[in-house]
Amino acid sequence: FLSLMTSTASEAASYEFTTLTCIPGVIEYKGANIQLLDLPGIIEGAAQGKGRGRQVIAVARTADVVIMMLDATKGEVQRALLEKELESVGIRLNKSKPNIYFKPKKGGGISFNSTVTLTQCSEKLVQLILHEYKIFNAEVLFREDCSPDEFIDVIVGNRVYMPCLYVYNKIDQISMEEVDRLARRPHSVVISCGMKLNLDYLLEKLWEYLALTCIYTKKRGQRPDFTDAIILRKGASVEHVCHRIHRSLASQFKYALVWGTSTKYSPQRVGLTHMMEHEDVIQIVKK
Repeated sequence: FLSLMTSTASEAASYEFTTLTCIPGVIEYKGANIQLLDLPGIIEGAAQGKGRGRQVIAVARTADVVIMMLDATKGEVQRALLEKELESVGIRLNKSKPNIYFKPKKGGGISFNSTVTLTQCSEKLVQLILHEYKIFNAEVLFREDCSPDEFIDVIVGNRVYMPCLYVYNKIDQISMEEVDRLARRPHSVVISCGMKLNLDYLLEKLWEYLALTCIYTKKRGQRPDFTDAIILRKGASVEHVCHRIHRSLASQFKYALVWGTSTKYSPQRVGLTHMMEHEDVIQIVKK
């Protein structure tokens, strides 16, 4: 997959665990450079350090999206094993952070509140869990119905929540019914690197999961510069664009003209708080 998508060659052979070190490559897509890291395979017990698994998982913790390359001919064994290893080092795949407010205090015991009806946790259970972690004074507020495991994640505090794409390779070796079943599973994409099937759809999904937007800049009296885009996270405002161009720009900001889907009419005069959308063009006017 890395060799097909980037100009870097990664070794692939008919035996397992061909990749021994981390091999980086860059995918150029929609004006953005997406760095793809090909990591060695994870074996059972990787979280405990088997097969240099700790180093591999440490790289995964800092990523924006995990692409799990699975063999479509192997069934579900691989996926369950990989999920278990990543879960055990505190990586939560395709889950959002539990909406629980938790703050340890110096004194005053444990104050417990919830804004919703709890079906999985009770005040007594919360106290027991906190006592296990030697916490006797804290404020706890449940804003959603969470499980005890999710509450423990909040206490420990070093959990990483990230999107994950399950990519089933070698679909040319299984039946159409099986391909259809795998493709309909949530967060799953089916591909074949050997026959180059469905790779463009995988890139589209990857872009969606990364939640990136491209913003183009324009100077007064000139055409927009479509060769060099500013890549930002979804939900970025005009202020974020200013900081990306130059850190002093926001303080000298007067107004901006924006063309694109985020405006009612083009161009529209906007302030610092205006939310930008994909492929908008911006011209910034200074004081």
